[in-house]
Amino acid sequence: MARTLPGRFCPRHYRYSPAVFARTADLQAESLYIVGGLYGNPFALEAVLAMARRESATLVFNGDFNWFNVDPTDFEGINVTVLQHAALRGNVETEIAGEDDGAGCGCAYPERVGDAEVERSNEILGELRKTARAHPHLRSRLGALPMHLVAEIRGLRIGIVHGDAESLAGWQFSQEALRERPERAHALLAGAGVDVFACTHTCLPVMQEFVAPRGRTLIVNNGAAGMPNFRDTRFGLATRIAGRASPGALYGTRLGATVVEAVPVHYDHEAWLARFDRVWPAGSPASLSYRKRIASGPGYDIEQAVRTGAPTGTRSRAA
Repeated sequence: MARTLPGRFCPRHYRYSPAVFARTADLQAESLYIVGGLYGNPFALEAVLAMARRESATLVFNGDFNWFNVDPTDFEGINVTVLQHAALRGNVETEIAGEDDGAGCGCAYPERVGDAEVERSNEILGELRKTARAHPHLRSRLGALPMHLVAEIRGLRIGIVHGDAESLAGWQFSQEALRERPERAHALLAGAGVDVFACTHTCLPVMQEFVAPRGRTLIVNNGAAGMPNFRDTRFGLATRIAGRASPGALYGTRLGATVVEAVPVHYDHEAWLARFDRVWPAGSPASLSYRKRIASGPGYDIEQAVRTGAPTGTRSRAA
């Protein structure tokens, strides 16, 4: 299978060195919500804004907050709101900000993802780019967003990325790569000088501990804030980092004085499914690739995501 197909390769300008994270923190906070993979879900956006307000937390959107929002009103609403907060560009924002279609969706899909799914993602990106062209100012702002941030909370250094420690669309922090090649992730953590990497991009969540020169370290992938991440669930997921534990967290672990948790994003499931079906009817590329997951979650369980010494929390389900 050709790795040069649009949607399968990682453009050179997506790349950076793990050494970029050995810098003074870009932001400091008492509590932080990292929201990846909103995918244009306005109801999930409302939910994370409310979650952050309740504890005066800082929000960082680490890419792919656009995807299904090809409706012009939804596109403008999502981006105007997100850009009021700290944000990174994911491959989606990077590609809709430009006109070069050589990278397709920019997902850099691995071989295990079938060609049909890759082609459908390229089609979704094409439709979203058509919508984005009516908003040149927003496109310019999206293209200027950084690819990574460094945050500090109570002395804990957090590298915030969309993909992994080397690329905006990297898959080294996917749950599959962390299971199959943990030594690679261990080396990236050690070379970056951070305690936590918080990421998204690869669609399924995972929290995995490592021992590095800095002591216990962690990679936490929130999967998607705007879609279910576990079998038979109807909520998204965000990463929360703070001094005190959240009673609603699904799972987490403590690093020193700070807890790192996966927290559910309880959005209006019925409203979101109805909105999705209106914009992406049966037979459309987004419906073929994503509707089943949006309706009832992927074939993935919470226990598969937790790779720490901490016990799994109570499984949370939407009614």
